[in-house]
Amino acid sequence: MSTAEQIISLSLDRYDESMELSQFAFQFKRTPSELEEIKHNFIHEPADRWAVLIDDRLAAQAIVLDLQTYIAGRPFRMGGVAGVATWPEHRRQGLVGKLLVHSLQEMRAKGQTVSFLAPFAFGFYRKFGWGTYTDIKTYTIQANQLPPRTTYSGKMERVVGYERVQTIYEAYASQFNGSLQRTKLWWERRISKRKPGHIALYSDAQGNGQGYLIYEVTNKELTIHEFVFLCEEARAALWSFIGQHDSMLDRVILSAPVDDILTDLLPNPRIKQDIVPYFMARIVDVEAFLKQYPFATGGEDRFHLQVTDTHASWNAGDITVHIDENGDASVSREPGLFQQNDAIRIEMGDLSTLMLGYRSVAQLSSLNRIHGPLDVMNRLHLRIPERTTYLPDFF
Repeated sequence: MSTAEQIISLSLDRYDESMELSQFAFQFKRTPSELEEIKHNFIHEPADRWAVLIDDRLAAQAIVLDLQTYIAGRPFRMGGVAGVATWPEHRRQGLVGKLLVHSLQEMRAKGQTVSFLAPFAFGFYRKFGWGTYTDIKTYTIQANQLPPRTTYSGKMERVVGYERVQTIYEAYASQFNGSLQRTKLWWERRISKRKPGHIALYSDAQGNGQGYLIYEVTNKELTIHEFVFLCEEARAALWSFIGQHDSMLDRVILSAPVDDILTDLLPNPRIKQDIVPYFMARIVDVEAFLKQYPFATGGEDRFHLQVTDTHASWNAGDITVHIDENGDASVSREPGLFQQNDAIRIEMGDLSTLMLGYRSVAQLSSLNRIHGPLDVMNRLHLRIPERTTYLPDFF
């Protein structure tokens, strides 16, 4: 029997169907109040929701959140893929792949030049052009291993609400590649739910906010949801504040950027550290992305790229990138104009990890994931700003 298959924009009248699939696929059960909370997000959170219908019944679905991310200090529009789910009777029929390709087309049309997602299986999404772009480091520190407390000239205070910490977060997040530019709605609806507890703010002697913690203490364990600092004075003050809890806890747990150097501050650096791959990224529209990308300054230069992108045909092919001395790029398509031995050849997932700074030219070359003349690849390496990738959020 033939079936009628179509991709639709998922509207509120199919909310119950959508939640039924989500609860089954992700193995959770929501209370009526939680379902109302999710419905509020469904209505108000900027996002596109796509579904595959088979014979007018929901078979698979995906959400693309309309977000902004920092790359080399500049905000980029980003499509955050989430909630990808399929009923088991429709799995392994290519429905998710069709949703992903459709989502990429729609992201491109909206000007979302890059996309992030939290994979259920890295290998699956790698086939569709996403590449791992950030790891997350988690510390487990025993109470007797904490950094020594120090004196500081500023002020620590517990505060209610996020108004006084939002600007601190943005200044901190913009130092990394792949952190979100958070909206007021994101703080109120996402951060408040995923990161409960107290907020401790550090202000310097002039009254300027320089750092904050979001943390909670349960069962003698202090969990730090966010540890944000703009200077070493703030970092030391925040650790001193944490140390004031020593009589009521056994351990402290926090996540940090992968290049964090907390161990240099500890009397005994032999603490537990776990590093795991976290999120994946994909360039959606390579021409628009490269035009917006702030390359490192230097002399004028030109690069020829041969990009392979199986699932986004608009990206594939020969691209010429001209970078001026200020780091601004112009991009053109000139098929057949340049010789293959003068080009850098790379697949989209690897180009994404390269441009976000997660992997270097040398690392990709050692894995045979980038090809071209060594001197040309070295020149490209020098034009990619060095920044740590970090995402202190989840979606």
